[in-house]
Amino acid sequence: MFTKIKIRLNFFKKITKVFSLMLTISILFGCFSAENNASQKSTANELFSCGMHPNVIQEGAGNCPICGMNLTPVNVSLRDVAIKTSKSNKVLYYRAADDPFYVSAQPGKSQAGLDLISVYAGEETIGSIIKINPTIVQNIGVRTAKVMRRDLELHIRTIGRIDYDETATYDVQTKFAGWIEKVFINETGQKVNKGEALFEIYSPQLVTAQEEYLNTFRRLNRARHEKSIHAGNNLTQLLEVTRKRLEHFDISNNQIEKLEANQTVNRTITIKVPFPGIIEQKHIQTGMEVRPGMKLYSISDISKIWVFADIYEYDIPWVKAGSYATMTLAYAPQKQFNGQVEYIYPNVDPKMRTTKARLVFSNADNFLKPGMYVTINISTNVVKNALAVPSEAVMFSGERNLVFIDLGDGNFAPRYVTIGIESEDGFYEILDGLTDGEVVVTSAQFLLDSESKRQAMIARMLSEEKANRITKAPRQ
Repeated sequence: MFTKIKIRLNFFKKITKVFSLMLTISILFGCFSAENNASQKSTANELFSCGMHPNVIQEGAGNCPICGMNLTPVNVSLRDVAIKTSKSNKVLYYRAADDPFYVSAQPGKSQAGLDLISVYAGEETIGSIIKINPTIVQNIGVRTAKVMRRDLELHIRTIGRIDYDETATYDVQTKFAGWIEKVFINETGQKVNKGEALFEIYSPQLVTAQEEYLNTFRRLNRARHEKSIHAGNNLTQLLEVTRKRLEHFDISNNQIEKLEANQTVNRTITIKVPFPGIIEQKHIQTGMEVRPGMKLYSISDISKIWVFADIYEYDIPWVKAGSYATMTLAYAPQKQFNGQVEYIYPNVDPKMRTTKARLVFSNADNFLKPGMYVTINISTNVVKNALAVPSEAVMFSGERNLVFIDLGDGNFAPRYVTIGIESEDGFYEILDGLTDGEVVVTSAQFLLDSESKRQAMIARMLSEEKANRITKAPRQ
């Protein structure tokens, strides 16, 4: 009897355990179903798209009907398209009505000639902002930098060639015909001083001019001795005319005074060095006939020399007349010469894509030789307080330059900018498109650019879909 009662109690306990287990499973299943329903409700209004086929857009999660991939959220819903948030009175920037990426810090007109639209804080549209999960932002290594003002400078290192100073070059010529009787300076490269004898020349024209002057000079002295005032005045004027003729033949005052003192006509006359320097070219020899205008010598003063330096196109904006420069030589690297940029030529070499800059250096000891190749380092003018961003922040997309603005919380906005010069430490001057204090992306821009184009296309498709729904909606 006791055994039967014990068996029945055990059976009752087992049934109770089974019912308890079934009740627990039912409760857990009901909770899971509730959570799943809530999740479906939360994602029911969220849009999903295929990464391989962005034209596939649907509400709620699922698979792509084309490739079968899992759809991913696009962070843009139908009700969010072109809806603006609360507007403040602070103007962030100005943008073009026909191009939301064209932004300016100042009011004006777009490239199409339309007035720019004011964009206030909190007024940005969904279509121009990229939304990315902050975890993904960290995983793809997005780095940022602050737009700030700084001084920009650049040191340009290039190659130059030493040449003669064209303003300190003198060509020796005669203004009369004749024959060379004797040559005193007979070597190119020889250093000469002003007043040193170059050559002797015989010229019938010069002999005749000397005879006329000497004859008039004697008659004038005789008239003065006889105190003939009228004749003296006439002879004085005639003497002045014949003296001018000798001077036009480049006969010096000392040679004329010597002619008056000796009272003898010189058969030959010595031509002297008119300019100190070195003999760059020599074109005469003893016995040759010369005519007026023939180049006999070229004399150059190399106490000051020119250096022609090649400046590449992208460095041209940095180089200005008056910029200071240093020069070093291959065979004397420890010695440095100081000079400055005197002139920048207006043309560009079509093959080398460089322009010439002319620099001036002192060469009092004649250490620098024309024809040498030298190394030039030009210190450019510093651009003070320029708005600048790191060079890696700028994407070059054909006709325009693009940067991405970090708006925080995984939000990014593309922005077209106008850049100026680039400094040697890797910064671009920003002429238009950014304001001081904004944060720009300096890495992973290509991923952001791809996402920007994808979301912009989706937003445009959603806008068209919304317009179609509004058009097809029945009237009340």
